[in-house]
Amino acid sequence: MNITRVTASEFQKSFGALSDKALREPVAITKQGRDHLVVLSAEEYARLTRRDRKVYAAGDLPDEWLEAVKAAKPPAGLEHLDEELK
Repeated sequence: MNITRVTASEFQKSFGALSDKALREPVAITKQGRDHLVVLSAEEYARLTRRDRKVYAAGDLPDEWLEAVKAAKPPAGLEHLDEELK
């Protein structure tokens, strides 16, 4: 996901344009060179805070989910990461 980073003073100067941009992608407001706040759309905030997501312990996963995990293959080009598992 793309994220635009601006200082607090840049955000104040360009509030209109940056708040419009935050409807499409997060805008991080930095303080002393570090991310301090993130502005995002109300729709994205609602999605992130929804309580309808389900959480399962691995042993409690539905059978079809377990089968999907077992059948999953990593994307091509990541074979070098296998060495980290050894």
